Amino acid sequence: MSKRLRSSEVCADCSAQDPCWASINRGILICDECCSVHRSLGRHISQVRHLKHTPWPPTLLQMVETLYNNGANSIWEHSLLDPASVMSGRRKASPQDKVHPNKAEFIRAKYQMLAFVHRLPCREDDSVTAKDLSKQLHSSVRTGNLETCLRLLSLGAQANFFHPEKGNTPLHVAAKAGQTLQAELLAVYGADPGTQDSNGKTPVDYARQGGHHELAERLVEIQYELTDRLAFYLCGRKPEHKNGQHFVIPQMADSLDLSELAKAAKKKLQSLSNHLFEELAMDVYDEVDRRETDAVWLATQNHSTLVTETTVVPFLPVNPEYSSTRNQGRQKLARFNAHEFATLVIDILSDAKRRQQGNPLAGSKENVELILKSISNQHSSESQDNDQPDYDSVASDEDTDLETNAAKSNRQKSLDSDLSDGPVTAQEYMQVKNALVASEVKIQQLMKVNINLSDELRIMQKKASKLEKQSSMSESDYDNPTTPLELEETGSGRKGRQRSVIWQGEGSIPEDTDTAPSSSLPSTEDVIRKTEQITKNIQELLRAAQENKHDSYIPCSERIHVAVTEMAALFPKKPKSELVRTSLRLLTSSAYRLQSECKKTLPVETCPTTDIQLVTQQVIQCAYDIAKAAKQLVTITTKENNN
Repeated sequence: MSKRLRSSEVCADCSAQDPCWASINRGILICDECCSVHRSLGRHISQVRHLKHTPWPPTLLQMVETLYNNGANSIWEHSLLDPASVMSGRRKASPQDKVHPNKAEFIRAKYQMLAFVHRLPCREDDSVTAKDLSKQLHSSVRTGNLETCLRLLSLGAQANFFHPEKGNTPLHVAAKAGQTLQAELLAVYGADPGTQDSNGKTPVDYARQGGHHELAERLVEIQYELTDRLAFYLCGRKPEHKNGQHFVIPQMADSLDLSELAKAAKKKLQSLSNHLFEELAMDVYDEVDRRETDAVWLATQNHSTLVTETTVVPFLPVNPEYSSTRNQGRQKLARFNAHEFATLVIDILSDAKRRQQGNPLAGSKENVELILKSISNQHSSESQDNDQPDYDSVASDEDTDLETNAAKSNRQKSLDSDLSDGPVTAQEYMQVKNALVASEVKIQQLMKVNINLSDELRIMQKKASKLEKQSSMSESDYDNPTTPLELEETGSGRKGRQRSVIWQGEGSIPEDTDTAPSSSLPSTEDVIRKTEQITKNIQELLRAAQENKHDSYIPCSERIHVAVTEMAALFPKKPKSELVRTSLRLLTSSAYRLQSECKKTLPVETCPTTDIQLVTQQVIQCAYDIAKAAKQLVTITTKENNN
């Protein structure tokens, strides 16, 4: 690492001294705490790498250093540099701020919502704007001005743009001009070194033709980066591309004694279309990155000072641009033990080599999800590791059709660590899970669209709290700011006057001293039916948000509240299970908060301080919390009723 990077550097997000991590695609340096938030966003948002404990291609590190030293951070904080932003109350995070919610909210706004980047004037045809930006990028990469190119990429310029008049891509131009750092930046944003121009030449060809031999060698490395990374993960070696060796295929000690399941999984992998195979390989690459970064993270952290929840990224975060089935497969990769994962990596390396050499196999419609199951079930006789991190699995459309009885039995053992993925026979359950995941993806997409102005949001909430006549705060099990709820109290106790109908907006389960705690739960089928109704109404609300139909918020929220009340009424007044009580509290308080937020969309003369974008964001968050709570109740009742 250069001397310039070792001294007086500060975190791009909170200005803490001596940042140890870099976000490659953002061209910035970040501290440990901010890095934990970047990791939780996923590699599609931020690609992090430790400055000292992770191997760096020299020119890639030089590219990040150049961007950082030339003010790349100002791209992501453009509007914050405007003096008017100080007057409006907007500010960046500081080293003293808590990771949650302060730093996390700021980082999500900055990189996920792109809340502070310079926005071009709105035009009717966005594709024309993207084309213009891409043409500018095509011209700019022949120079050494990296920051200009990063700005264009941040605005939507395409790294793989094929210029219709010039007949080539920006990477062809950079390679011909010998612009190594521009080539690194373009590659980070997805530029393909193997793309041919109108003359049938690749960027590698132009680099060699221009005498830029080191650049040519680096472009070849970039071309094989995926398979090189997988091989290095398993055996610590990379191929000698200079000598024409492009693949290293590690061998495991028991690889010659493959089980029938292993052979079947390998055959299914080979029968995938090239498109599906590439998707699976990219997902495995992301999982390798997650595991390697985890190892560096654990080796470098002061665990006595960092909050545990900021350090854990137990599975690949959901990418809203991917299908629910693909997101499920990505999440399941985290549950593979070392042997299973190594088997999958070796199979991918072997088949990548076969495909590149053009050895054909008969086509098939095999699904990636089925292949992952086959590999993870190779060791079905081994005990399941219940220490695996908890996470919400994404339901596959093929679960009920493709799982064998043996696999279901195997999965039963791990119910405690993965409630939502248990062997449920009801087809409706799978449909509900799919619908909930679809809602979750829509929520994330909408949150990307809506600008997150967290500081202004907190100011709004404080004003709203003063306006409302509330007398107490409801406890909840999630991190969002809590809205004061209508709980009536008398004297110094919390008994108060209970309403005759429970869960009519109080936001918590009434304490009924005359009722003994009950361990009985409703049937799974009843809970599923109510969850379906909630999900249907949530999706209707999300569609309204996506289409800016703000006048539909209130009727949608009322229908959701009715469905939530009906679902809550299925459960005993005083559930014995703390998990049930917590989920019901989240369900009902979120429904009440949703109604409260939706009322802010009334005509401006009624609510003159309303910022509709902020309201929409809160509405989306409430809808997500309701969906999450409903899903929790489905999984709890399913597990208990199956026992």
